[in-house]
Amino acid sequence: MRAATLDPLIVLAALGAIAGALLGPSWMLVHWLCKPLATALIALRLWHAVAASTQRSWLLAGLGLSWLGDVLLMWPADLFLGGLIAFLLAHLCYIRAFSLGLDRRSALPGLLVFALIATGVLAYLLPQVPSAMRAPVLAYVAVLVLMAAVASGHSLQRGWQPWPAAALGATLFVLSDSLLALNRFATPLPLAPLWVLASYYAAQWCLVRSAEQTLVSPVPRPEAVAHG
Repeated sequence: MRAATLDPLIVLAALGAIAGALLGPSWMLVHWLCKPLATALIALRLWHAVAASTQRSWLLAGLGLSWLGDVLLMWPADLFLGGLIAFLLAHLCYIRAFSLGLDRRSALPGLLVFALIATGVLAYLLPQVPSAMRAPVLAYVAVLVLMAAVASGHSLQRGWQPWPAAALGATLFVLSDSLLALNRFATPLPLAPLWVLASYYAAQWCLVRSAEQTLVSPVPRPEAVAHG
């Protein structure tokens, strides 16, 4: 099976998850089925596209934990904290995957940019977060920022070639989580499932594509970057 043949199925599952959330209770079963299915198909794409490696293992672990987070966040009971923890662990796996062979200096620009974005979002959002959730939210944001910085550093170290899939995926993850938090804790957003889920699935797909790029053009060794 060619990995790219799964892309139409990923899009259909993602559209089903979005439509099921937007169209009300009678479509909720579609949402429940399609939301974790889309993440599972992205993981399957990675499995077929990338040969067994340490990076693939960590990315698959991250996708597995993301799948668990998908399920927990849509559970009828309020399992938001459980979902938050699942995604925090997923981001730790992504950090490990994209830190392999990474010159840490490459992550510094992204760390600055995403830390500034997170500070702005938290300045507005944190006073509206229930006090019991503030510590978990802060821990999650710290890990998310680090993941985004490391993934962006991965793309920067590669000279943004052939395209910055990891950096784009990290940016979309930050966008998706920011929209999710604003919708949950601050004010309901119009068509929230569309913006949150579309950016989320695009983020996961981009992170997987970045692993495929690494096969074509390996990440330069840190010493090669340091000495030009």
